[in-house]
Amino acid sequence: MPIHPGMVEPLADRTRDLYAAAEERLLGIIARQLADGLDAPGWAERKLAAIQQLRRASQGVVDELGKAVTLEVFDVVAEAYNEGHRAAVAEIGALSDQARALVDDVTPNAQAVDRLAQEAVDRVTSTHRSILRTVLDIFRAVVAEVTATPLLGTGTRRQATQDAMRRFADAGVRAFVDKAGRRWQLTSYAEMAVRTSVARAATEAHMRTLSDAGIELVIVSDSPRECPLCRPWEGRVLAIDGPTGERTVEVEHAIDDGRMIPVRVAGTLDEARLAGLQHPNCRHSVSAYTPGLTRVEDATSDPAGYEAGQRQRAIERKIRQYKRREAAAVAPEAKRAARIKVRQWQGAMRDHLAAHPDLRRLRHREQPGASNLPEQRREATPEQVDAARVWSGDEQTVREMGDDQLAAAEGSGLLDDRARARIEVEADRRDLDDLLARIAPRGTLADDLTQFSDTDLARAYQHLGDGDALRVMAEMDRRDRATRLPGVTPELVGLSDHDLAARARGADPATLAQIAAEAARRDLLTRLFPGGRLLDDLTQVSDDELAWAMQYATNEELLRIAAEMDRRDEPPPGAPAGPDGPPPIPPPADTGDPVDDLLADRNQLAQLLDPAPPPDDWGRLADDAVWAEVVAGDESAPTPGSEEEQHEEGPRITRAQARAMYDEYVYDQFLKAEQDCRGYLLNKKASAAGIDPVSLFRGPARIAYARASDELKEWWAEHGRLTQAEFIEAATGQRQRWAEGARKNESDQQSKR
Repeated sequence: MPIHPGMVEPLADRTRDLYAAAEERLLGIIARQLADGLDAPGWAERKLAAIQQLRRASQGVVDELGKAVTLEVFDVVAEAYNEGHRAAVAEIGALSDQARALVDDVTPNAQAVDRLAQEAVDRVTSTHRSILRTVLDIFRAVVAEVTATPLLGTGTRRQATQDAMRRFADAGVRAFVDKAGRRWQLTSYAEMAVRTSVARAATEAHMRTLSDAGIELVIVSDSPRECPLCRPWEGRVLAIDGPTGERTVEVEHAIDDGRMIPVRVAGTLDEARLAGLQHPNCRHSVSAYTPGLTRVEDATSDPAGYEAGQRQRAIERKIRQYKRREAAAVAPEAKRAARIKVRQWQGAMRDHLAAHPDLRRLRHREQPGASNLPEQRREATPEQVDAARVWSGDEQTVREMGDDQLAAAEGSGLLDDRARARIEVEADRRDLDDLLARIAPRGTLADDLTQFSDTDLARAYQHLGDGDALRVMAEMDRRDRATRLPGVTPELVGLSDHDLAARARGADPATLAQIAAEAARRDLLTRLFPGGRLLDDLTQVSDDELAWAMQYATNEELLRIAAEMDRRDEPPPGAPAGPDGPPPIPPPADTGDPVDDLLADRNQLAQLLDPAPPPDDWGRLADDAVWAEVVAGDESAPTPGSEEEQHEEGPRITRAQARAMYDEYVYDQFLKAEQDCRGYLLNKKASAAGIDPVSLFRGPARIAYARASDELKEWWAEHGRLTQAEFIEAATGQRQRWAEGARKNESDQQSKR
């Protein structure tokens, strides 16, 4: 599809609208400042003293204009570039699939877009430096002229002020002088610069896309009411690149392979543009020239139509002139006079259009400003502004926006998936920064990690150092153990303190009791394990709290707790032994038979605790009612068997008790073997597989010997290895049918060595 500058120049309407509004605001500021107290004595002195107030008000307008223009220009230049690219892709749709695929793969050149947009921004905003000085000069000139008029007797102060403001409204804010010495009106120069930039962006994208498709020649369209600058180029063939000047080139026929045809080229496209083609307001387009297919027709000239179009432009300028006078009027009668002139020129416009039916009226060109201004738009809402910043800004722009602004942009409904994804990424980054600031303030991990949820710890884990990461892992291990403890609600363990408080609101009494228990557990854990480590001083911790802490302690911390409990159990220095002191602890039995040793230690413990009930009956005393009866003497603690059986034969061992004792036997054997074998209990294959060495001391002999080291096999040959069936048989004295098979398996394995 051919494209000409006029197709994309409306994109600059919004930028021109910004400058027109800024100019109207500046003239309005001057008019209101002059009209204030116009008839009061000392008017000139007060006006000159208000220069700083006028400067601040004007500076605010200029600052807002600079910010809005920068964002708008980048947006419209990018849109114009894309429009030119799409037009070229549509125009070459009749090419081969290979050429069309090549064009489709080419993405718009972001560097070219940024370059064109930045050039336009620099060119337009360069005028802002002189805007403020121009406004102040206008204000001072009006004050000086109005002050001198009554002294000369040539008119009143109000008439002089109105005359001066009328002249400045006609001229506008002329804040830029070009190299040729021409003074440009603010809106006129902004219009020219932005329209030129969007036209360049569209045509450059159009030509670049055609070149990528292998097209080297273009043809200029025949446009009605052409101007004298463009008339020589109508219907002429131009080269996109190459030497300047008119020449004839040989090109291959579009559909007849190998056939070369001559084509008369009038010059290059850049050469034609330098001569005036595609100037602002130009309606001439260029399209791909297909050798042998494109027909070159003679262009028709319409000078009268051009003159009629120029007359319409002149009438539009007069309408805008008197509308500016109306906006800058100080006196009511001057405002009415300007409004009458607007109506007269609007009538002239209607008569001119009636005489030239081929012309159409564009009312937006009659509004104050440079020209071609769009219809009045509604002011953008804050949500729309925030959405535009997210859409067109970079990562730094999104980071500079506040949470409320990002939420407003998200709720505006103007963002696509890509823009919403940018907001989500920024929100995640802020959440992570906030989380790290709470978990590791100033780079130091917090002492109390119980207040954070499992999700918080897992998210912060990868951003912590090795030492802090180990503390997080230890905290997660404690939580895993807590979920398996009685009285702990597993689903509450992984919640943060904030989540617990939120769940407590409106909860039923049962849930509140569970939350209170969880909060108490965390408080006790924080007090006993500050910084994730057991308290250094355990002397002030009660026995119950020490017993509770054993659930969460490491092996080293368990040894410390055991040492503290032993210290409390030791008699004070000089305490008597015997009936008036604690009984001495008997030494461990050493009969050479591990089963006999366990039974002997059990008998010694029962005799030492006499007349207390045996340990198997201690659980029953946990009932407060039973304990109260025992203390009152209403119930004596029962002991199994007769007194004679207890003293002569010892406590009778049941099979259930023997199974429980077997675990103690296995662990005792494991400790002794580990010490004697210096830790070499597993062979290389079992060690690489991560086998637990304790498992070798229970279960079938064939599996244990297959995983045991040579040192452990030698140790078993000397000290023996009992399965559970063998141990129960030795402890109870009752024959076990599985014991004989276990002994045979043990013997077979020993014989294989």
